[in-house]
Amino acid sequence: MLNEFKTFIAKGNVMDMAVGIIIGAAFTAIVTSLVGDLINPIIALFTGGIDFSGWFYILGDGTCASVAACTEAGISVFAIGNFLMAVINFLIVAFVVFMLVKTVNRIKDMAEKEAEPAPEAPKGPTELDVLLEIRDALAKQR
Repeated sequence: MLNEFKTFIAKGNVMDMAVGIIIGAAFTAIVTSLVGDLINPIIALFTGGIDFSGWFYILGDGTCASVAACTEAGISVFAIGNFLMAVINFLIVAFVVFMLVKTVNRIKDMAEKEAEPAPEAPKGPTELDVLLEIRDALAKQR
């Protein structure tokens, strides 16, 4: 069983997946910062200062100033703003992955085109064939 596990782990696909998961986790932090620190303030600027993280509805009794305060107090909230931020995060990640896949496919297509040999041009008569034709034409003129 241990040997089977070693074989499984040593496969290229598992290692590629592990690298992808690690890079994905690091990329998530970048996207979260991009959305929270750059995109949401721009959206708030155009929407008159609306902060999406503060957009929530309290389900039940109680009052809170923020989603975090409600969570600490044990009050249920319908956090629309947090959901909207998650949707924006998803759209950004999906777009970046799309662009990455598109670029990789373009590079792969260019590599395949370079690897394909160019079709050979149709071969004309050789030098010997031309000389023989000239000899035959001169022989007919005599």
